[in-house]
Amino acid sequence: MDRPAPVTEEEFKREFRRAGLPLLAEGYSASEDIFNRAAPLLGVVLVLEVLGPLNSKFSTLGNLAAVAAAVLLMVVALGVINRMRGRPFFSLPRKVGRPELAAFVIVPALLPGLISDHWGIAALTALGNLLLLLLILAVVGFGVISIIRWAMSRLLGELSRSLGLLVKAVPLLMIFSLILFLTPELWEVFSHLPDASLFLLIGLFILLGSAFLIARIPREVEDLEKGAGAGGPPLDRRQRVNVGLVLFISQSLQVLLVAFAVAIFFVIFGLLTIDGATVARWTSEPASVLLEFRLADREAQLTSELLRVAAAMASFTGLYFAISMLTDDLYRKEFLTQITDEMKETFIRRTEYLKLLGKC
Repeated sequence: MDRPAPVTEEEFKREFRRAGLPLLAEGYSASEDIFNRAAPLLGVVLVLEVLGPLNSKFSTLGNLAAVAAAVLLMVVALGVINRMRGRPFFSLPRKVGRPELAAFVIVPALLPGLISDHWGIAALTALGNLLLLLLILAVVGFGVISIIRWAMSRLLGELSRSLGLLVKAVPLLMIFSLILFLTPELWEVFSHLPDASLFLLIGLFILLGSAFLIARIPREVEDLEKGAGAGGPPLDRRQRVNVGLVLFISQSLQVLLVAFAVAIFFVIFGLLTIDGATVARWTSEPASVLLEFRLADREAQLTSELLRVAAAMASFTGLYFAISMLTDDLYRKEFLTQITDEMKETFIRRTEYLKLLGKC
């Protein structure tokens, strides 16, 4: 059943969040909309860092004194910020602004330096807290969580559509992959490849695939704004980034689903056709059997070599699929048409929302 159309400003904002586009809300404030929602996480981190001065070399009384000193320093810092904001010294903060964020980075970092004279740890603590704030800003500020939630809700539909597009776009790749999968040299290479090198290779494929997907995002956002956003005011820079993230995550989800499906296919295919003895002949070493069971009237053996080769083939197929998404105009038209149709209603809601605020 369709949800009722939003009427109030808060309902419009909720609708934008459901669509993975929270930055379409006007006046999106980092202080109110991001770090305030992250306040519980920041509080947990602060508690852990207050316990940081605990040292096995200290006596029980010394550890209690260290924690007490840490708590006192935090309370004094909070009190100073309260007085700066015109609030009582011991009041709880009502919002997380720049003074609170500065205190979150600086004050916990002082604890290991002042109490244990570990200034190297102090610098790492400050850097870690700063990186955490930047991560929160990137993930929450640009609506990554909302986008992922929206994308996951479309998971099954994306899987069936992605596999259908894969079958139409890269049939020759699948035939080539099957032939390559049965090549002894491939098994020998990946069975002897160190784990770190294998992960680096897969990471390289992921980076290349992401680069191909990102290459067309600015143009797609511009085309999408002209088509779906017609009739409303232009998007600002952060809103364009939000729309671009929706496109990027949607396409990345398709690539990941295809790669995962290909990996599962090759694992099943390998279980049906390749046993441990064959792996040993191809790799010149005994197979590392992880699991053995009866399958189709034969002993199927799940080997680490099979998993490594399947992972490599899946990452290569994912990269090829990402490239085809960039170069295949027929595919792009089909994909962008569906995304445009889904976003068109959200852009219409944005126009209604801006009219409600008197800005359109």
